[in-house]
Amino acid sequence: MIFYFSGCGNSKHVAETIATGLNDSLIFIPEAAREGRYEYELAEGERLGFVFPIYAWGPPKLVIDFVKKLTVKVPEPVEGPTLKPYIYFACTCGDESGLAEKVMRKALARKGWSLSACFSVQMPETFIGLPGFKLDTEENVKRKHANADAKLKRNIPRLANKEHFSEMVKGGAAWMKTYMIHPGFSRLATSDKPYHSTDACIHCGKCVEACPLKNITLEDGHPKWNGNCTMCMSCYHHCPVNAIQYGKATVGKGQYYFGRR
Repeated sequence: MIFYFSGCGNSKHVAETIATGLNDSLIFIPEAAREGRYEYELAEGERLGFVFPIYAWGPPKLVIDFVKKLTVKVPEPVEGPTLKPYIYFACTCGDESGLAEKVMRKALARKGWSLSACFSVQMPETFIGLPGFKLDTEENVKRKHANADAKLKRNIPRLANKEHFSEMVKGGAAWMKTYMIHPGFSRLATSDKPYHSTDACIHCGKCVEACPLKNITLEDGHPKWNGNCTMCMSCYHHCPVNAIQYGKATVGKGQYYFGRR
């Protein structure tokens, strides 16, 4: 069983690849949260996995909030003590994951669970909502995709065998980034107020469809953001005519989502 969140498709690709390799089921976190589905039961020997992107060197708040409410029943063995589930996570990041492992271990420990394995997967950048942030070059996109698939090919058998391992790219100044910058980002930099559509908008509604949190509606054919944003920037990247902008920060920066041609 794999719980995942993805805005622009990087983490979805990782989650789907792992699910195929392990023959596991996928559950989309925003959809489960909207429907209030927090109670699950593992089959005997089934793994419990999480896949999500890194936002400002930490897990997205919506992922941690979901974990807090999540209840997973583990089947009782016929003999011997109750077996704890094999729990892992895979996270996607542009370059570094900070101390995301420590954050997830703490969130799981609060529920009496322990993390068995984790690894980060470098994927193309998607966040360009602040000055100085930009997308990867086409060359870097191809390189990251190839390296990501190689890492997944190497680590999926390790998950299948229920190995215990940690393979994270923490980066420098990780404590400061995860425990100082990340909370500030979650609190101050996820407002959807700067989003707007330009005159190039063709009123197609693709942004409504692309938003994983269902935060966008159309008014007079133009998108309206309704205050429940995680800053995945899926609406911006999926607009077929690049008519969505985030203030002036995104102007001229291009678009990317996994599978875009």
